[in-house]
Amino acid sequence: MSVTGKEAVTGNETDGAPESREAPLRVAVVVGSVREGRQGRAVADWFLGTVAGDPGLVLDVIDLATVDLPLVLPGWGGRPDPGTAAVLQDVSPRLATADAFVVVTPEYNHSFPAALKNFIDWHYTQWQAKPVGFVSYGGLGGGLRAVEQLRLVFAELHAMTVRDSVSLHGPWSGIAEDGRPRDADVCAGAAKGMLGQLAWWARALRAARAERPYAG
Repeated sequence: MSVTGKEAVTGNETDGAPESREAPLRVAVVVGSVREGRQGRAVADWFLGTVAGDPGLVLDVIDLATVDLPLVLPGWGGRPDPGTAAVLQDVSPRLATADAFVVVTPEYNHSFPAALKNFIDWHYTQWQAKPVGFVSYGGLGGGLRAVEQLRLVFAELHAMTVRDSVSLHGPWSGIAEDGRPRDADVCAGAAKGMLGQLAWWARALRAARAERPYAG
């Protein structure tokens, strides 16, 4: 596994060069919390460390705390202002080149953060015909209510969410002060299980898109 940023955006379906079946999978890890005092980045770093060493993955972290997208979207057929266009020029190609996504999200009031929904809504084709996995945290439910709502959103965007997810919850597998799960072994096993499903779907859907581009 390697972790990259913008440099991960090379040689992919957007420039007409088909990926080899054995090429490493590009996985965009989206950190959904932007609030002060958040633990989202620590949870994401734990996840990255858990899956470290997998040569079949190239992980690209997109931390929404550093992505400044306005809440007002342009009208149909409109164009974003130059500042917003510059932000999109950075992040949108990284989503387009990804073979799969992992969303790291807390649960706020039985749902997921507004910043995450806004980021999702600024994109459309970049999500299509690709798998999405989840790492969630928060309260006794471990963020699972946020995940269930995100499944509905991604289904509308023609993305495929994998069945298993990682949830840090309760006092049992909740987050310690350093941002790591208290039950590290169980959570690491869940992360590897989710990633196994994600990788299977990512390879299958990448091959399918190369054979016949998706027209959603």
